[in-house]
Amino acid sequence: MRAPIGNFDDAAPATERLDLLADPVAAALRGWHGAVPAAELVHVDSDPEVADTAVFCETYGQDLLEQSANCVVVAGKRGGNVTLAACVVLSTTRVDVNGTVRRRLDVRKASFAPTATATAETGMEYGGITPIGLPESWPVLVDARVADAPYLVIGSGRRRGKLIVPGKALAELPGAAVLDGLAG
Repeated sequence: MRAPIGNFDDAAPATERLDLLADPVAAALRGWHGAVPAAELVHVDSDPEVADTAVFCETYGQDLLEQSANCVVVAGKRGGNVTLAACVVLSTTRVDVNGTVRRRLDVRKASFAPTATATAETGMEYGGITPIGLPESWPVLVDARVADAPYLVIGSGRRRGKLIVPGKALAELPGAAVLDGLAG
């Protein structure tokens, strides 16, 4: 199989690579419900040493910089309550944590979650966190430009390997809300 974007030697439907995905991601694909069939999500093998976006794009295709999305975990606080959420934005943008995210979560303060919290709560590796397979109670805030993208490279839950997915599939995830202005 040839990946729809990028220069990858090893690509296959993600549903055929469940053993290479983080457990929560594999479980989400097993129970996938959406307009985009799970078989259209592609897993590409990649070197875990080049998982960070800039180096990844240098290795697998510079055009991927414009076709990649990052999933970041944020923690919103109001009083003693903490709300964890995911934000999915194009890799060339930054999440508006103190504006859009704070208002959407209706919290007093919002910040990026500590790495240990993000990995423990998602069951995924740092550098591979993806919106697919997150706890269903979490809000998943998706930038409108992500939802409109034909295909994007995102994490697979592990540093080794990535997923290539249509943006509209991310807009349909449990807890997803598509927002204009999530990133600048």
